[in-house]
Amino acid sequence: MNWYEKLNQYFPIEEMKSKEHMEQLLKEIKEYKKDESPLHVLMYVEMEDFIFIDYLFVSKEARGQGLGKKLLNNLKKKGKPIILEVEPIDYTDTDTQKRQRFYKREGFKHAESIGYRRRSLATGEINELEILYWSPTNESEASIYEKMKHTYENIHTYRDQEFYGQCYEDVEKVLTFEERDQTSP
Repeated sequence: MNWYEKLNQYFPIEEMKSKEHMEQLLKEIKEYKKDESPLHVLMYVEMEDFIFIDYLFVSKEARGQGLGKKLLNNLKKKGKPIILEVEPIDYTDTDTQKRQRFYKREGFKHAESIGYRRRSLATGEINELEILYWSPTNESEASIYEKMKHTYENIHTYRDQEFYGQCYEDVEKVLTFEERDQTSP
């Protein structure tokens, strides 16, 4: 099974980019990278001041053996904030719970101030995702929001009309930032 088939079998259709989209990103955007082995696929964007994990897949055979932790640690060694999108916990889907617990164990925080609602071009449905981030410094959520906007505009919507026959919504409709009082519990 090739890298795209692995991702496509694991991630919901509404979260998947097309193979053509991802291949063009790999070819044309030098910051878009793929790290793979028979047991994993990691697609990520490495900008000068942050990393965005687009997809992280660890095969069932390798889960619970520290491979995901090792892949994240390799990215953490770069000393930049790491951002990713994750499905909210669905108590009828244990994978969502395990995924959230894994990232929490690895030091990722939920960006409470950032809302993310994107209409899937594949299904037409609105999907709500949570933004998680890890930072070696005390990165503000406002800064994470700006980095996420950059990712949406330059990676997620890259040549979308060409690949999907339609465009994703503007970033202002998809990502929201709500200033929160940091002193309240």
